[in-house]
Amino acid sequence: MELKTVAAPRVPVRYFEGGKGEPLVFLHGAGGVLGDDPFLNALAQKYHVYAPLTPGYGDSEECPEIRDMLDFTLHYWDVVDALGLKNPIIVGHSMGGMIAAEMAAIAPHDVSRLALICPGGLWLDTHPIPDIFSTMPYEYPALLFHDVKKGTELLTAGMALDDPEWLKGFLITNARQMGMAGRILFPVPDRGLSSRLYRIKAKTILIWGDNDRLIVPAYAHAFKKGIPNSELVVIPEAGHMVTLEKTEQVISAIGRLG
Repeated sequence: MELKTVAAPRVPVRYFEGGKGEPLVFLHGAGGVLGDDPFLNALAQKYHVYAPLTPGYGDSEECPEIRDMLDFTLHYWDVVDALGLKNPIIVGHSMGGMIAAEMAAIAPHDVSRLALICPGGLWLDTHPIPDIFSTMPYEYPALLFHDVKKGTELLTAGMALDDPEWLKGFLITNARQMGMAGRILFPVPDRGLSSRLYRIKAKTILIWGDNDRLIVPAYAHAFKKGIPNSELVVIPEAGHMVTLEKTEQVISAIGRLG
């Protein structure tokens, strides 16, 4: 995947691009995305992938003007316009799924197809979503992965935790990214999306890991109930990071959109 920059109205946007085929926009979760992400590269085997970074993520500029859910939604439509895309497939994971759903609700005729991978955006009192902003780093593997051991290896790969300078840079970057994500996820990721889901017209597939401990499968059924004619695919032995644990199954599920 090649890292590029496009001029959006409010801020220059960094994005990864690669592959050939129908245009597909991928919106990442609160943890961000890297160019060597195996899921991105698998998508690029079938689609022309555009994966914009949320402002403040990676080496992208921050944007204080993006303050709430509507700002995020319009910003990403600005990015789609700046890239010259018309009626793209939109795929979003976690926080990115929340934004993708909002985009499809606010502009229901401008999305070709929609894939929401364990998206945020709803709240069930019977199944409260853990607060990722107060979660300790050592708790993340069990929260995000079905296979905790492999999840730990994935999350710590390339980390130099015994290097003070590396750790300083990591903490600064993480604080900047999570500060941006917190504008729509803190204190709870509920910005009224449930009342707008009925507006989604695009053919929609919902993809969930059956062992998602962050956004449990009860939310999958809530999304399916809210989005007309949506399809739900539940992938066995997968957690919230189903894109990494079961990459090929997720790609196959997206392919069901046609």
